[in-house]
Order: sequence, then C-alpha cells, then structure tokens
Amino acid sequence: MNAVHEPPIRPEYVAPQRTVAPAAASAAPQARPVRRLDWLNKPAILLALVILWELLARWVDNDLLLPGALQTARAFIDGIASGELIGYVTVSLAILVQGFLLGVAIAFLLTWLAVSNRFGRELIDTLTSMFNPLPAIALLPLALLWFGLGKGSLLMVLVHSVVWPLTLNASAGFRAVPETLRMAGRNYGLGGLRMVLQILVPAALPSILSGLKIGWAFAWRTLIAAELVFGSTSGQGGLGWYIFQNRNELFTDKVFAGLATVILIGLAIERCVFQTLERVTVRRWGMQR
Repeated sequence: MNAVHEPPIRPEYVAPQRTVAPAAASAAPQARPVRRLDWLNKPAILLALVILWELLARWVDNDLLLPGALQTARAFIDGIASGELIGYVTVSLAILVQGFLLGVAIAFLLTWLAVSNRFGRELIDTLTSMFNPLPAIALLPLALLWFGLGKGSLLMVLVHSVVWPLTLNASAGFRAVPETLRMAGRNYGLGGLRMVLQILVPAALPSILSGLKIGWAFAWRTLIAAELVFGSTSGQGGLGWYIFQNRNELFTDKVFAGLATVILIGLAIERCVFQTLERVTVRRWGMQR
C-alpha cells in the first residue's frame, strides 16, 4: 500500500507592523478644514461674478448701456431706503404667494385624481401633455380678455405656470412608490386619502419638492414677465413694472437694481424655504444626498 503523504506544516509567524509614512499621516487632518470652508464656495462665486461685472462695466464705460456693480448697489440701497423698491416687491410677492398656493392646491387635487383610478391617470396624462409645454405668458392676452387688467389675469397665468409641472412631478413620484409600501399600507387598513397622505406623499416627497421648486421658478419669472406689460391691481405695479418704468425713463441702474432684486429673492427662497424643507425631510430620512 502507498503511504499517505501529509501536507507540510508551515511554522507560524507574526507579521511586522507597518508604519505609516509621515506625509500620509499628516494628510488626513488637513481635509477637515477644507470641508469646514465649503460654505464659502457660493459667496466666492458670487463675489467673482460681481468683480467681473464691475470690470466689464468700466471697460464699456457707458452707464446707459451697462452700469457697474457699485452703481447698481447704490441704486438698490436708495430704493430700499426710500421704500419705493420695497413697495413694488411687496405687491409682487403678495400676488405670487396667492397664485402659487392656488396652483399647488389644484395640482394636488389633480394628482389625487391621477392616482385614484386608471381613467383619472389617463386624463391627467393627456392634460399635462397638452398644457405643460404651453408657456404661461402666452395665455396673457386671453387672461386680459377674460379677467381684465388686474389681479385675476395675473393669478390665471401664475396658476397655469405652477399646476402642470407640479402635477407631472408628483404623479411620477407616486407611480415610483414601491408596491411593497402600498401593500404595507393596505395591511394597516389604509386606503383612499389616508393612503395618499401617510404612504404615497412621504415616499414621493423628493419628486414633489422638485415639482414645487420648478413651479416656483416658473411662477416667479412668469409674474415678472406679466408685470412688464401691466401693473398688478388698483394702479399699483409690481417689480416687473418697476423695471419697465425705469427702462422707459432710461434709469438703467434702477433697471439693474430691479433685476438684482429678482435674483436675490430667488436665492433667498431657494436657500431659506426649499433647502430647509429638503434638509429636515428627504435628507434627514436618507432619501436624498
């Protein structure tokens, strides 16, 4: 019989401990201060744009065509100090909030109809395909014919600019909700409006927030464009009307101050409202990075 050969037994040994190079060891602590300064990125970008604007204005050397950043800042401060600019902004924001909230309410009603049954889904798909590509400002002549020169016309175009993008995003978010969550809700006895509020809305919140941001942006620029044609109501004009009047009077620095106000309000709403909502909801829940 052939002898069975046992495998050789290798002696045990202790692996030597590797030492970290000084350069690699000192690299890790240096990454922390960089992360702490991340909040300076956006202000640095804005400062660079302002400096570039001022240099370009001095190169053009024509205040009627392109006032500088410092001249625009003086016009902005004077408008705030006199209360003139604040009055126009107040009128615009009052109309904007009314139109935006009305559009959000109608959009959620349409979305609820879309998720209720198959016919409602096909109806909303057809309506969004028809009206979402239609620019809201294109409805202004019709709005003037129906509601006259006043708040009603502005509200009509604002609602149109909010309803369809929000409905489209919210419907897409509801359809993307996993069937497992729906089954869990039905197991707990949820149905109808309770299912929508407790299961579908939290699961589809990233899409809903995206729709709200898009609807807000569409409504804000639609309002400014509409106010370039007429004031809002009762002889009071909005921010767009302020820009239009100063353009007629060749106060280009005030025109740029009005445009800067539009941008600053947009940045403030994005920072204080939408980013806060995302931070306390979808980012906190781990649904978005």
